Amino acid sequence: MTFVAESEPAAGRLRLAGDCRMADVPVLVRELENLRTAAAPRVTLDLERAGEFDVGPAWLLHESLEDLGAAGMTVTVAGPPPAHFAYFDALERREAGASAVEEGKYGWLVRVGRTVELRARSWFEALGFGGRALVTAGTAWTSLKRLRLPSVVRHVYETGVQAIPVVAVIAFLISVISAYIGAQQLQPFGAEIFTVDLVAIGVLRELGVLLTAIMVAGRTGSAYAAELGVMKLNDEVDALESLGLDPFEVLVLPRVLALVIALPLLTIVADATGLAGGALLTSLLLDLPWAQFLARLDVAVADTTFWAGLVKAPVFGALIGLTGTLRGLQVRESSRELGRLTTVAVVQSIFLVIFADALFAIFFLEIDF
Repeated sequence: MTFVAESEPAAGRLRLAGDCRMADVPVLVRELENLRTAAAPRVTLDLERAGEFDVGPAWLLHESLEDLGAAGMTVTVAGPPPAHFAYFDALERREAGASAVEEGKYGWLVRVGRTVELRARSWFEALGFGGRALVTAGTAWTSLKRLRLPSVVRHVYETGVQAIPVVAVIAFLISVISAYIGAQQLQPFGAEIFTVDLVAIGVLRELGVLLTAIMVAGRTGSAYAAELGVMKLNDEVDALESLGLDPFEVLVLPRVLALVIALPLLTIVADATGLAGGALLTSLLLDLPWAQFLARLDVAVADTTFWAGLVKAPVFGALIGLTGTLRGLQVRESSRELGRLTTVAVVQSIFLVIFADALFAIFFLEIDF
């Protein structure tokens, strides 16, 4: 039966007849607006001849009646209401009950429990993501084709080669600052020569790899999250799965492997430019010849100093790559979620890098490395 809507604004009456489908929503909206503008003290909805309602029109009618009631009008429904009304009322009661619990005496405990539950789910998802990435890496080693070397090389170029200038400049400037502070503090004691030790050990063991990882986390971790997030929003990841391709093998593994390769190389660049910055400042500030700087550097640096910083780089690269790709694949629904998870990827990558560096420091101290 064709849907018919007739409103009598003066009497505050709306008659609906026939089945109301989504295509009939404009007619229903117009008649409800006529009824609302009349502002009658009593409103009667006549559904005696109404048929079935789609969920959209039923929700619109339900919300409109609630709005009229909230505006102070007395709403009366004549005839059986749409079947969806019972479902809408149940949802409202459920939400009201949840709000009452949160606002009750033990509402704080409910909120804490919900926060713990969400955090546990996030950790479980991250653990599952890491496990699946590890399994994918284990199976991909069986074939060069599955390793997707062209993709790995492209990502090494984008994340490694293109990052050399910014990493070199940052390492150089930080080393200059460290050398200046060290020389300023040691000069009153006549121990300026130990500025070389301070710069060399600080750069090779900690500053070189840590600054490089932080720069890469901000530059590449955000890029990974944004790239995969846009692919999720455009359903490109679902398209890969529909073609029978594993998104972890195509999207995650090449990016993580590229960072594991690129970060140690960038660390070597940072170490070299950092030592150059320290040598330049000691030469200008302390009149220390470059030959003497190199001689003292040979004495100050132990056999393990360089390797203590370099062995951290692949671990930091894996953490940054996994975090960026995880947050990118978690994007749902909107571009706002894309921006939020991109920010989360950067913050969590930097946190994990610093946390892992602290664990390395404790471990190296225990084994006297």
